[in-house]
Amino acid sequence: MTQDKKLIPLEKFGMKVMSFGFISGNETPVIWRGPMIMKTIQQFVMQVDWGELDYLLVDLPPGTGDAQLSLCQTVPLDGGVIVTTPQEASLGVVRKGIEMFRKVNVPILGIIENMSYFTAPGGERVEIFGHGGGQDEAARQGIPFLGEMPLFTEIRKGGDDGVPVVVSQPDSLPAEVFGQIAQQLQEQLAGSV
Repeated sequence: MTQDKKLIPLEKFGMKVMSFGFISGNETPVIWRGPMIMKTIQQFVMQVDWGELDYLLVDLPPGTGDAQLSLCQTVPLDGGVIVTTPQEASLGVVRKGIEMFRKVNVPILGIIENMSYFTAPGGERVEIFGHGGGQDEAARQGIPFLGEMPLFTEIRKGGDDGVPVVVSQPDSLPAEVFGQIAQQLQEQLAGSV
């Protein structure tokens, strides 16, 4: 903690990170109801020594629960990014999330389709969860489709090793996909300022 009682985020590769897991411990589940979630989100936004930031990204659980509403009530948001998998079960939750953000006047910056497909060692493209649901939903909702993120072993390995693929393999296809999505978001946010 700082002298003014602010939490200090972890920093690696030029990014600052704060997580429930840092507070609760790696093996302890976070079983909280609304007031505790709201308090923690407020603390993460207002009582973390973020310093100078280009962007503050908040990764939220799926759905339309206390975490999403608490964040919307705590700080003005430039926009939300919706992440989905291609299948209808995921898209049903996405539609509710989009509607919730619209009701609280948070613009939707776009949809990303995660786990779009897997390329088998022989080169065969396998669409494990179907394909195209995110792009179709973006078109149906009239919001940008930011891209599809296939299942890449390199991303999983980078997460396990603590070195993101954009650092360990900056010229790889997975890093390129992340870069393209980030570039689109950066352009949108620059245009909205």
